[in-house]
Amino acid sequence: MTSRRTRERLVQRLREQGIANEEVLATLIETPRHIFIDEALSHRAYEDTALPIGYNQTISQPYVVARMTELLLEGGPLGKVLEVGTGTGYQTAILAHLVDQVFSIERIRPLQEKARKRLQRLKMHNVMLRHTDGSMGWADQAPFDGILVTAAPREVPAELLEQLAVGGRLVIPVGDEHQTLKRVVRINEDEYKTEILESVRFVPLLSGTVR
Repeated sequence: MTSRRTRERLVQRLREQGIANEEVLATLIETPRHIFIDEALSHRAYEDTALPIGYNQTISQPYVVARMTELLLEGGPLGKVLEVGTGTGYQTAILAHLVDQVFSIERIRPLQEKARKRLQRLKMHNVMLRHTDGSMGWADQAPFDGILVTAAPREVPAELLEQLAVGGRLVIPVGDEHQTLKRVVRINEDEYKTEILESVRFVPLLSGTVR
């Protein structure tokens, strides 16, 4: 259940669901999702579903990972990308294959430490991790060419908008009971363009940290 052939079957299903970026799909084939999941659930790693990872968090379903990555990359290559919500490190690993640098923040330290070990195992040398409140971003590394958020705030945090480079793209789920995936492009210092893309379901973006 963890073979390359199994990953290829998953990617074929994602292609049929409309994921068109072949670079993203190739990265999903090369990235072993099963190592990002507890061993008891590893047999379900290549189902297109979210799975629990502890602390009331989940690893996003592969379709969502592929879709958000595709949306972030539309418009050209990215240098520095901020990921809000490292979680298991799976989305982090996908991004690390496709952009120059990933700065990933996680509020739950035990999840971050597990993710760090997994990323080291895959020899991901272009990732920096930080334990902090996600809604605040990573100001001293800004501006970012792209920001990807893997938990849903009620509204887009102003701090993240401020940390987006001009021309940069933010992909984020927003809302409480009803959530929508949005892409925000920074037009200039004061102007942003927002697209509402599709309905999604994510865990809420919470403030504070867990040690």
